[in-house]
Amino acid sequence: MNQMLNRFFVRWQVRVLLVFGQKRAALERVEGWLAQCPDDLLALATRAHLLAELGDRHEALQTLQHVVTLQPDGAPGWFNLGFLSEELGLLEQAEAAFVRATQIDPRLDRAWYGLALSLIRQRRFDEAVVALRKNTELQPMSPYGWYQLARVHVDRQEPDEAAKIIRHLRRFEPKVAAQLERETGLGHAQA
Repeated sequence: MNQMLNRFFVRWQVRVLLVFGQKRAALERVEGWLAQCPDDLLALATRAHLLAELGDRHEALQTLQHVVTLQPDGAPGWFNLGFLSEELGLLEQAEAAFVRATQIDPRLDRAWYGLALSLIRQRRFDEAVVALRKNTELQPMSPYGWYQLARVHVDRQEPDEAAKIIRHLRRFEPKVAAQLERETGLGHAQA
């Protein structure tokens, strides 16, 4: 019971510190809690987030690797590992983490999007299309997946497919459609 109250109090302190922008102090509280409970998944995830925010991405990455070791069937941990790996340019590691996240939770749209980005950066456009289609299926009103899908179609020399996406985006994200028209040189895709 006492440990549960202590955990609640530390979490409350961390939240208050973050409201006031005190990331380092919040990290110190999390580190103190981890000294008592080194395998607390929430504290580890919080630690990784704070380390990344403070610029220590490599230590954050190690913390996330510990998270997925402790909870190998936790899709959020794999997603976070993939996200940070992709940000650090560790594209194969990012890909593997995103694939694992999608295997655990096939409805995790963010993991499909992250997988697509890592594949795009590796210039594996055919595979990226598959991941982006899954992302847009799960999040049909989000412009991000559609935007990347149109860009991939342009990279694959498929301007007609990109134009279809621009027309689709015009219905609910006209600014994104206009941006794609400018960037791709497709002009005003026929309505």
